[in-house]
Amino acid sequence: METTKIAAFERISELKAFDETKTGVKGLADAGITQLPRIFHDSPSNLANPKPILEDETKRKNTVDGIRDAAEKWGFFQVVNHGVSLDLLEKMKDGVRGFNEQAPVIMKKQYYSRDFRREFVYTSNFDLYTSSAASWRDTFSCYMAPNPPKPQDLPEICRDVMLEYSKQVVSLGEFLFELLSEALGLNPNHLKDIDCSKGLRMLCHYYPPCPQPDLTLGASKHSDSSFLTVLLSNQIEGLQVLREGYWPKFSLCMQFITNDKFISSEHRVLANRATGARVSVACFTTGIRPNPRIYGPIRELVSEDNPPKYREITVKEFAAHRSAKRHDGTSDLLHFKI
Repeated sequence: METTKIAAFERISELKAFDETKTGVKGLADAGITQLPRIFHDSPSNLANPKPILEDETKRKNTVDGIRDAAEKWGFFQVVNHGVSLDLLEKMKDGVRGFNEQAPVIMKKQYYSRDFRREFVYTSNFDLYTSSAASWRDTFSCYMAPNPPKPQDLPEICRDVMLEYSKQVVSLGEFLFELLSEALGLNPNHLKDIDCSKGLRMLCHYYPPCPQPDLTLGASKHSDSSFLTVLLSNQIEGLQVLREGYWPKFSLCMQFITNDKFISSEHRVLANRATGARVSVACFTTGIRPNPRIYGPIRELVSEDNPPKYREITVKEFAAHRSAKRHDGTSDLLHFKI
């Protein structure tokens, strides 16, 4: 017992020492470490097929059918011909790299915080003190819709591209929600009318090369808590989506309101084995904030033969449960099962 207490104390001390550097895993990578600190060592069980591609074709019915199939079987699909310019996509990825790699380092340290009420937050591992192992990534995040932040609240190095890219993703999200509504057999505006597409939170992840990638992860297994996640990443691989026991993004709220008709994909990110940094931009459609609306399985999707599987809740209630529960591989939806 005494040995366990000492180990726990040492871990907390190591976590605090890492957190207080305010430079994240990028700081460790820049220091040239060759051995991974113990706080990042994950369990063997957590460490122990390509996703379907959906063309945004001119024939809307084919697109809707493709989305329905992907949503029911994978919970994940890829959209091309989406209307967002390749130039803007590259600038957004450059913005993430630029923020994390800028010099002097004090320029980004001023944004480092664990106060997630701030407009813009840069941190390493939002669950640093509650997870079983730290992950090899740094993140900055911001709510971009429906009320965008003031430009002066965003770092100059990525300010303009964040504002422009988020506008494009909001438009894309509204279009996807129309197709998703039709895929459910509903009016095209149904999901938009219940505020699924109004909020947008942007999380920008930076995964520097890891000295011992077999010992840790970039992100542990989890499902997103939004309605839909629009993901952009560079060409360095790492994302793995779990389907039928294999690691080959519909989110938990979408699975909840569709009464499990559309599934939420579990996914994780491997630690970066490449020589360059991996970056990704995840935009979560979250509904409005604060959101007084009560959500439950959509009435048109339930019947005597297919009764509601979840009780009605508010987004605030779901978020509170999500915040209190660590990423342990179990579904956040189990708590709300009828």
